[in-house]
Amino acid sequence: MALAVQELCDRARALADQRGGRVLIAIVGAPGAGKSTLAETFVEALAPRAGLVPMDGFHYSQRMLNHLDRAKRKGAPDTFDAEGLAALLTRVRDASGPVFAPTFDRSIEEPIAAGTVVPERADIVIVEGNYLLLDDGAWSSVSAQFDEAWYLRIPHETRLGRLLARHMKHGRSEAAAREWVMRVDEANAKLIEATADRADLIL
Repeated sequence: MALAVQELCDRARALADQRGGRVLIAIVGAPGAGKSTLAETFVEALAPRAGLVPMDGFHYSQRMLNHLDRAKRKGAPDTFDAEGLAALLTRVRDASGPVFAPTFDRSIEEPIAAGTVVPERADIVIVEGNYLLLDDGAWSSVSAQFDEAWYLRIPHETRLGRLLARHMKHGRSEAAAREWVMRVDEANAKLIEATADRADLIL
């Protein structure tokens, strides 16, 4: 794994050097694939040249999801502010200074404004999330932003196990966690997997 990370870091550096400016690289995958962990590993390995933007920061708040009657399928494409993400990525590409971005706090299941920052000196920006390659509505404006996209795929049973553990860690019973995974997460996973052929690399 360390070798693979090093090779991908070299690829990212070469891309930024070739372009001569800031590049945006998407890390995409289904829920539970390990996108956040991998993205954080890349950013650490690429320091101080890298910044991170998590798509989950653009979740609608729980209050808004309730208002829109979408809380029961939180995590679906229309429970995110795709327009806001597209606008922020445009800022990230064009900015001459630091750019603050929202994050998502799983302990409270809410987005946090300005939870992270893309440093001024970062010429490689890793963006991680489920729907970054979705070619539908406002998501098309998101997917058009990337210089490269890497799709992370892991064994199905491993991913399901991670999802169950995650939901139980944050308060759901095993039965409730399993119901959510099969009804919501797996429906989303099928939609996300259908975008994999748009990626430059499958990891």
